[in-house]
Amino acid sequence: MITGPTAVGKTALTMELAQHYGVPIINADSRQIYRELKIGTAAPTAEQQQLVKHYFVGTKSIDDYYNASMYEQEVLELLDAKRSTFHVLSGGSMMYVDAVCNGIDDIPTVRDDIREEMKRRYAEEGLEALCEDLLRLDPEHYAIVDRQNHRRVIHALEICYQTGRTYTSFRTQQKKQRPFNIVKIGLNRDREELYNRINQRVDQMMEDGLLEEVKSLVNKRNTNALNTVGYKELFDYLDGRWSLDEAVERIKGNTRRYARKQLTWYKRDANMRWFHPDNITEIKNYLSQYEKVH
Repeated sequence: MITGPTAVGKTALTMELAQHYGVPIINADSRQIYRELKIGTAAPTAEQQQLVKHYFVGTKSIDDYYNASMYEQEVLELLDAKRSTFHVLSGGSMMYVDAVCNGIDDIPTVRDDIREEMKRRYAEEGLEALCEDLLRLDPEHYAIVDRQNHRRVIHALEICYQTGRTYTSFRTQQKKQRPFNIVKIGLNRDREELYNRINQRVDQMMEDGLLEEVKSLVNKRNTNALNTVGYKELFDYLDGRWSLDEAVERIKGNTRRYARKQLTWYKRDANMRWFHPDNITEIKNYLSQYEKVH
């Protein structure tokens, strides 16, 4: 498993390792799964996908409902079907990586009718009314949920109404046993180096046509997949809230903030072995001990 903050250099290293071992890449970037989001997610190019088979890249539409629990199930099914010695999983989406490594709580998939009803209520009644509903149905979760995040409030209510149980009752957070060994490699760079790469990547995305990609998705802007850095800021630019230069600077700042969040999350994992992405030989030597096991 190869992970690390956005723009650190996961793609280049993962391509190198996948070709070295002769295996495909299992993508663990939750936004690269959506076929409409190519530029703003730095999705693997067509050329890269020709060189190495990628799973979970461009396989869903932003109109499709998808979550970490569904991803966990599909990755485990893929691993079970392939049954080769090595697999390479790479990405920076914390919940998706965690879902494969540790499992996530078995929260039911929400029915379409429940989801539509909650969307209607949010539009007509507003977030405050829904928070009051959550306080009544699941006071324990109400106490810890981000009550400014309407998606999290709504999802908890969806589960309450669909199952007749509290959302809290599904959150056991028990680590699941896996029928395979997981070797965790974290990639990092000096902060200044990482921030420069983030800034350069955003500039390159703009040159590659990120604004045009965003414009093509305006009528879908309320979908969950587009609640994403790079898209949100440019929607605000199109709404006239700030200039294009200001929007680009906000993308850079929010991306740097997200990278810090990723590092905080992953550094809690004592099993993560950290490397600079350019130290490919050192990483291969580290992995060679696991080759001998097999």
